[in-house]
Amino acid sequence: MRFLLALAACLLAAPTSWTLSLYGFNQVKYLENLDLKLAKSSDQQQQQLSPVILVPGDGGSRIDANLDKSAADFGCYRKTDQFYDIWLNKEQLAPWDIDCWSDNLRLVYNNVTRKTSNSPGVTIRFPGWGYSETVEWIDTSHAAVSAYYVNLANALVQNGYHRGVSIRGAPYDFRKAPNEDIHFPIKMRFLIEEAYIINNNTPVTLIVHSYGGPMTLNFLHQMSQEWKDKHIKRMISLAGAWGGSVKSMKVYTIGEDFSNTFVLSTPVKKMLTSTPSLAYLMPSPLFWKPDQVLISTASRSYTVNDYQAFYEGINHPEGWEMYKDVMPYIQDFSPPGVEVQCYYGSDVNTIERLDYGSSSDLTDTPTPVFGDGDGTVNLQSLEACQMWIGQQEQLVNATKYPKADHMGILANVDVLRDVVTLLAGGK
Repeated sequence: MRFLLALAACLLAAPTSWTLSLYGFNQVKYLENLDLKLAKSSDQQQQQLSPVILVPGDGGSRIDANLDKSAADFGCYRKTDQFYDIWLNKEQLAPWDIDCWSDNLRLVYNNVTRKTSNSPGVTIRFPGWGYSETVEWIDTSHAAVSAYYVNLANALVQNGYHRGVSIRGAPYDFRKAPNEDIHFPIKMRFLIEEAYIINNNTPVTLIVHSYGGPMTLNFLHQMSQEWKDKHIKRMISLAGAWGGSVKSMKVYTIGEDFSNTFVLSTPVKKMLTSTPSLAYLMPSPLFWKPDQVLISTASRSYTVNDYQAFYEGINHPEGWEMYKDVMPYIQDFSPPGVEVQCYYGSDVNTIERLDYGSSSDLTDTPTPVFGDGDGTVNLQSLEACQMWIGQQEQLVNATKYPKADHMGILANVDVLRDVVTLLAGGK
């Protein structure tokens, strides 16, 4: 009965199609009748296709949890007999479950080790490494509402690609930033080398979305140029959050309800603000001017040079510590040393500033002031990849798609067609 009540509440309160992301909430419409099969010449048909690795953004990987807690709040499970899916699990976002969900997904920061750990008594895993299925669909049910990379994967299959062979997936702990996720670069290297070998020694194309862009950039910075020249064909970025976003500050201040009145924002805020990835996605001083106001109150303004005061103002000292931990990674925006195709949306209202009006208290509710972007990431962050033009020998190309939003870009037929043409066309 509890499940039926939760399901009914979801169906009544949620949009027809929705996908959750810690760093973006919008539709990824499942294109059931998508047909992007290209007409190819005989020479193109004989060419070896560059294998693809799909790297998801923040919230784009499934999470399983197993509980063995010494204590739990009233109504929350203390122990489970096996792993269960906690992300994405819409049932647990119900008002009577969301506090349990938040406590089980949150991280705990240690100011001595400068690292985070899972909530006490919670074991977390990210299933499906190397397989695309877990990043094509965020929900194990494959319900249309959980579509993610599936449209792109289907389009690639129509043009000669094969799941498990030339289409691979790289899910990871999107709660963490590069300073902590030391296993991701190691696993990525082995996955790329494996894909290279089983596809007749063909260089790999990395397709990255949102937060997957900065994570992959950090990985590429650790690889030698000789290794990249041999194993990497290119990186295709879809809505890359290269320089962070003002939306991160909105999450810190008022939380996140994923644009859904059914979801309580306070428990989500508790979970999200415990994650180093949110600190990593603060607006970068490399792409925001030092005098550009991000938050305005009756008593003062906040810019990229005022983050310590900002974290003090929201009473989140651990956030400032996490920001200091990730600052070296934010400041290193050197080119990746591989070909880059940077696709992103524009002309969608995107939070540019938070205005507190006559209030001086950051705990009040601000009025958002909007600017250009894709609805989640600001334009200067999306366009940051253009900085690499002329800084590396490899091609850097940026293509803007007006009105393509942050998640909708994964269901934008023009974008999908351009990606498929680049890949399946043998270019």
